[in-house]
Amino acid sequence: MFLRRIMLSATALGLCAAVAAGATLPGQASPVVVTEGPDTLAIGEVTVTSIKQARSLLRQPVTVTTLRQAELERFNVSGMKSVSEIAPNFFMPDYGSRMTSSVYVRGIGTRIDQPAIGLNVDNVPYLNKDGYDFDVQDIQRIEVLRGPQSTLYGRNTIAGLINITTLSPLHYQGLRATAEAATANNYRLGLSYYGLITPDLGMSISASGSYRGGYFRNDYNGSRADRERTSALRWRTSWRPAPNLLVENVASYGYNRQSGYPYAFEETDKINYNDTCFYKRTSFSDGLTVNWDTPYFTLSSITGFQYLDDNLTLDQDFLPDSYFTLTQKQHDRNITQDIVLRGRAGSYSWLAGVFGFYKYANMDAPVTFKEDGIERLILNGVNSQLPPTMRLIWDQDQLLLGSRFTHPVKGVALYHQSSYDLRNLTFTVGLRLDYEHTVLRYHSQSSASCTMWNLRNPSAPVPMGTMEANINDRGRLSQHFTQLLPKFSVIYNLPHSAIFASVAKGYKTGGFNTQMFSNFLQARLMEELGRPADYDIARMVKYRPEISWNYEIGGHVNADRGRVYSSFALFLIQCRDQQLTMFPEGTATGRVMVNADRTRSYGGEFTLNYKPTPRWAFNLAYGYTRATFRRFTVGEEDFRGKQVPYAPSNTLFLAATYRQPLPLRWLPAVSLTADMRGTGDIYWDEENLYRQPFYTEFGANLRLDLPCGSLDIWGKNLTDKRFATFRYESISNSFFQRGLPARGGATLRLNFETI
Repeated sequence: MFLRRIMLSATALGLCAAVAAGATLPGQASPVVVTEGPDTLAIGEVTVTSIKQARSLLRQPVTVTTLRQAELERFNVSGMKSVSEIAPNFFMPDYGSRMTSSVYVRGIGTRIDQPAIGLNVDNVPYLNKDGYDFDVQDIQRIEVLRGPQSTLYGRNTIAGLINITTLSPLHYQGLRATAEAATANNYRLGLSYYGLITPDLGMSISASGSYRGGYFRNDYNGSRADRERTSALRWRTSWRPAPNLLVENVASYGYNRQSGYPYAFEETDKINYNDTCFYKRTSFSDGLTVNWDTPYFTLSSITGFQYLDDNLTLDQDFLPDSYFTLTQKQHDRNITQDIVLRGRAGSYSWLAGVFGFYKYANMDAPVTFKEDGIERLILNGVNSQLPPTMRLIWDQDQLLLGSRFTHPVKGVALYHQSSYDLRNLTFTVGLRLDYEHTVLRYHSQSSASCTMWNLRNPSAPVPMGTMEANINDRGRLSQHFTQLLPKFSVIYNLPHSAIFASVAKGYKTGGFNTQMFSNFLQARLMEELGRPADYDIARMVKYRPEISWNYEIGGHVNADRGRVYSSFALFLIQCRDQQLTMFPEGTATGRVMVNADRTRSYGGEFTLNYKPTPRWAFNLAYGYTRATFRRFTVGEEDFRGKQVPYAPSNTLFLAATYRQPLPLRWLPAVSLTADMRGTGDIYWDEENLYRQPFYTEFGANLRLDLPCGSLDIWGKNLTDKRFATFRYESISNSFFQRGLPARGGATLRLNFETI
């Protein structure tokens, strides 16, 4: 099937050959020759396109990795998970489903609820991390800023910020197409058109879709546990009614459907579960950006709207037994408004802004206990304390624990930043006042009954009485958060280089443990049936904000007339109330967010991009982090000195590219890239009993430059390295997910630019 798909590309390649022979296409004035080579492999690009950070990177007190379009294509990057290791100390593991958008930077991260790193797409912030993992057609550049960005961007940028910028019809006009076929029945198609309606008004529309056949099989029914279908549309309008005024609107739609979670039972090393698992997501976003430039100031308005409708259904025990299932349906809407005013007067530059948002979510999260779950997780504890002749039996085949939530959140912030240039020094001071109000309204309901039986005569058991429980609880919880978020930095500017030192406060908002309500409801049910329970919903469901102080020194070096670019940083992060996801011990279900009193992260980062000749390019990115608990106890467990789980200690990326020009019109050049990615150690629990040692994956890419595009033949994890991307324990059982095996494919990109 894979070879047949490659052969189907012959028509497109023939079209390229026609262009090479001098033919013109409809709407194309002349053939376009792609001359991109290793000298474009500038992972350390020195500009940042964000509205709030528009100065040269050499004058920014921040460590950032920038991937332009050429690098994204060369390394086959279509989403954020592929950026792991390329940006040092940045790790977004590939496990679970698209909903599992865990990101870890410098030992800071989270698995559920609010993100620890922000995401902006075309300057519009995404507030729900469930929507972070998506594929984007025609990405122009990705910027990964590491370290707290809370002063300018507020909530949930305690670890950093991701900026994604897509192609604008004012900068490019023409037709772009992508077709990809890979092993394990993986396919991807994309088509985009960019055009000008008038010289100052451009529009583009792009469509893409993919199918993933899956790499992991569920032994219970023989189906693929990670099959996936996606589709996406994007419509962009760019209008420049005056030379100093730009108005842009980007509307995006996405659909995703996945089969389930390829979690293997550790005792058997097999994926084997009986109930249905899937994740389905529909999303829509719209962002309107207005940018007005004057000789004295720049005024920008960024308005965003996002809608997310998803459904997560799990066999939550991931066993062939019938324990319990979970469904989590969510409808999330949010609107954001950011107004930014920037100006400069001589050596003094300033930025001020106001940001507001409103987020409203509805969630329906029922947990259904089945026969094995009722017997082993609920009744066994009761019956073990009864005489042998007495037994409590559930009257129903299933137990439904229903939980519904509405979760409105609103916030407003004022922020300011001033910079002053004094000879070779630049001093920057920033401050943000951030306020947020969050409410959780819950409705818990369940109805059940059980009967006590006298088994003195097993052939004729006698009922002794029936107990019924009907629960219909409602409640409202609320929290307020107010934070002052300062930052200070100084930069020493040298010719083509800079050294900086910075101190910044990071902030991640608090929230509610909605996934614990099944445990509360289960305890409440047992209380109704006569078994005392001790719990306080108002106390246990809340978790506190996470606050950090980041101390950093670093620098950027651009030497040898641009052939060498390097950056480095050393950092120390003191964190209070770091938010961690934990699984309850014993037979309890769900997950809980807890606050670790004190944690500390320290480490360093180094990147080097070297282009000794136009044909050769070398890239190195290394990050080291040691994140440990300084004070953290749970019950009688003391985790002081243990490493923070899920965040890798090392990330490594190495790449070498050689480009050979050819004297052929139909094949101007051939490039070969070899790369290596390394990650680890990763601890999977707070006690540090389980870990994934450091592992490496090797990849290669052979690129054929074509007159109207390129053909890439690539491979990943070529040595078929076995490693785990995730491990956890639930109801006293251990589960893990393997990393993706060796795989390869071919990607054809066609680019018909109108001139």
